[in-house]
Amino acid sequence: MNFRFWALALALTGFLGVSSAQQTSQQGDFIVAVVNSEPITKNEVQRQMQRVVERMQEQGQKPPAPEELRRAVLERLINDRAQVQLAQELGIRVDDLALDQAEESLARQSQIDVAELRKRTVNSGLGVAEFRTELREQLLINRLHEREVGSRIRITDQDVDRFIQQEQASNSDPLAQEINLAHLLVAVPEKATSEEAAALFLQARTLLARIRAGENFEQLVRELSAAQRTDGGQLGLRRADRYPTLFVAATQNLAVGEISDVVRSGAGFHILKVVERRAPNTLVKTEVQSRARHILLRVGPQLTQDRALARMAGYRQRIVTEKATFQSLAREFSEDGSAAQGGDLGWVNPGAFVPEFEAVLNRLEEGEISQPMVSRFGVHLIQLMERRRIDLSPQEVRAMVRSQLREARYEEAYAVWARDLRERAFVEMREPQ
Repeated sequence: MNFRFWALALALTGFLGVSSAQQTSQQGDFIVAVVNSEPITKNEVQRQMQRVVERMQEQGQKPPAPEELRRAVLERLINDRAQVQLAQELGIRVDDLALDQAEESLARQSQIDVAELRKRTVNSGLGVAEFRTELREQLLINRLHEREVGSRIRITDQDVDRFIQQEQASNSDPLAQEINLAHLLVAVPEKATSEEAAALFLQARTLLARIRAGENFEQLVRELSAAQRTDGGQLGLRRADRYPTLFVAATQNLAVGEISDVVRSGAGFHILKVVERRAPNTLVKTEVQSRARHILLRVGPQLTQDRALARMAGYRQRIVTEKATFQSLAREFSEDGSAAQGGDLGWVNPGAFVPEFEAVLNRLEEGEISQPMVSRFGVHLIQLMERRRIDLSPQEVRAMVRSQLREARYEEAYAVWARDLRERAFVEMREPQ
């Protein structure tokens, strides 16, 4: 949920929405749908379909029938377009620095540099400018989700109390086992007629038959699911009683790797896969804290990112060769409030830093100094000083439980929110020319 960058990785698989800035200038193109007065063209749909087909063929999967694929791709484009429009209306923005950082993170995930990422993008037939526009729009959607979906989730003190009590009494409770389910959702609009719902049920049954015939579940999720499409649609390892009751009932007799029948919920028709099962765990009451220090150079008109990275590499070399200490360089050059303390950030709990900073910190051994890295704040050099395990206070245990409950309820809240937004959008389907 945090940052959900895992959605951005779809850029490398070729299933990000085509930019709304692209026009209908190509020969033979025409509008197939209008979303709140903004068009989606035949060429946009065909480009996305081609990407999906190529990706499935690379993985040895059989693509769905063209008409089925076209409907799924068009619906996804409509949903993404409506969400981008709402983000823009709400004043959500993604600046160039955040876009650069997202591009760099995608490159790191593939263990390549940005130049190679852009080269591969061009070779795939997508221009760099178009790719960055798509990436910006996906970042907009992610920020919209954080703002709009998160605000719908309410966790009360009674919810926390109930969870803790259930944990303490869970050893003999079969619902206390932890399970990780993945799902593929065929969404049903709230105002769908019985005929429309029946057609969507048939579509779900067809997908189930394809999966049981050997098609890859995760691939179909990425290409066709109306819900979470990253990580193969996994909802995460959690207690069974933190899943919808109908999900648990449909999978309680399934082994790991097995697929459920079609399950109907308020959001639509689900196909569930059991990814993992674990015996119940007692409530965690300890946590590993880290103590680190860093040097920060802020990027701006006077200092480009490349120059900041080069300067930071020089600082690191001076520290490694013992020509200077980390503390002295932090006091002299760091542009963070921790400079006066030699860059010391103190003892912190997991999640205290932005994800890109914490990801680097978590990979360090005690005493190790990172390579220069980029975050939304600038360029950093990080040293992990030490780690320790501490007992959590009752207040900290409750905060951890509250966070877990929010995560458990996110997917359901997202499905309802996305359906509501789709219902409110003006969508006009155009007949093919």
